[in-house]
Amino acid sequence: MSGIFGVVSKNDCVEDLFYIGDYHSHLGSQFGGVAIYGDRMERRIHNISYSQFKSKLYEDYQALKGTKGIGIIGYEEQPIYVKSKFGDFCLVVNGWIDNWKNLADELFAKGYSFSEVSDSRVNICELVSKLIVQKGSFIEGIEYMFSRIEGSVSLLILNKEGILAVRDKLGISTLTVGEKAGSWAIVSETTSFPNLEYKTVKCLLPGEVVFIGKEGMQQKQPGARNLKICAFLWIYTGFPASTYEGMNVEVVREKCGCLLAKDDRIHPDLAAGVPDSGTAHALGYAMCKKIPYRRPLVKYTPGYGRSYLPPSQQARDLVAKMKLIPIKEIIQGQKIVLCEDSIVRGTQLKNFTVQKLWNNQAKEVHVRTACPPLAFPCKYNFSTRSKEELAAHKAIKALEGKEMQDISEYIDDKSPKYEKMVSWIAHNLGVTSLKYQKLQDMVKAIGLPKDNLCLYCWTGKL
Repeated sequence: MSGIFGVVSKNDCVEDLFYIGDYHSHLGSQFGGVAIYGDRMERRIHNISYSQFKSKLYEDYQALKGTKGIGIIGYEEQPIYVKSKFGDFCLVVNGWIDNWKNLADELFAKGYSFSEVSDSRVNICELVSKLIVQKGSFIEGIEYMFSRIEGSVSLLILNKEGILAVRDKLGISTLTVGEKAGSWAIVSETTSFPNLEYKTVKCLLPGEVVFIGKEGMQQKQPGARNLKICAFLWIYTGFPASTYEGMNVEVVREKCGCLLAKDDRIHPDLAAGVPDSGTAHALGYAMCKKIPYRRPLVKYTPGYGRSYLPPSQQARDLVAKMKLIPIKEIIQGQKIVLCEDSIVRGTQLKNFTVQKLWNNQAKEVHVRTACPPLAFPCKYNFSTRSKEELAAHKAIKALEGKEMQDISEYIDDKSPKYEKMVSWIAHNLGVTSLKYQKLQDMVKAIGLPKDNLCLYCWTGKL
């Protein structure tokens, strides 16, 4: 995951850019970076694996000056600084290119070189920049880039004139423009707008390109209506205060929890959420089940981020172990329904969440998950990279004794094989019971037409 953001102002933009960046901290835990254009282009990139964005970039915030800037919090070192026939520019991207290796090999064969390489993989942002500069203008280059990639990228380009903002062709990720007196902002998340007094002006359409300069915003390329926005934005990725396509994250999660409670035949003493993204799901469950919402597990903040984000299992396990603190006085002797946003690998839920409840003498632990079983690695953003990691595939392989290419029966919630898979996962987690959200109920909670949502993680189809 990544979050990108930019500000153009008649006055200095750095303070707003800094705080908008900080409000994207939930979207990444590896790198944070900004590029500012004042008298000249200046760029700063920091490793934020063991420190927060605001502490790492505070000195830069104090020192840099300029009227326009872009930034990112994400999984690789950005922004990229490019000297080109278009002049100097900086670039940030949010997304993933599934065919990156084929494209990189093609560019190598043409004599191109890549300077930003890690773990034997080229930097996705640098790859995008090299595709764009092959054509005669930014607009032509962006269209060419979209025609070549398999995946999805939204991007911001900063030069001395302003910011060119581009939403991905599929509309998987989001870009929203906000305005206040003398300033314009473009963000992945609208969380920052209320406190910084920005008013939402527009949500870019898929493939839409706008330019934001000193005269305001101009459309450079119209967008399309073929929206396929990532449903996971509401279930897990997004911050509660953010709104996408008119649908607020917190409200959707409450609806998800309520739908999980519907026809649930258990009789728990309390509902709890795995903080933070499971909290609103649990509130909705408690409201509709008419039972208390309590906090048997509390997250120590702000020192520990999301355990899903670090690249290694060891780092994920450490965050998962340290961030949640059990309260025995609430847990002991209680039948607890624990609402979770999703089960990806299942290791953290099993070893560092559920086990803490049992260790503190819970009577029953019922897990309720706000989305269906994740069955396919994401092709459109940087997250789970192999199906073997997924709890659902571990269950299927254990039940079948081999890898299965066709798992259609296992993802059909009316199938006996689906029930067997869920039972296997419940047993592996060591919980009293497990229930996943049905796909149609998740879509209902989000409130957009099913055809406008990317459900690839659950169906294997765009």
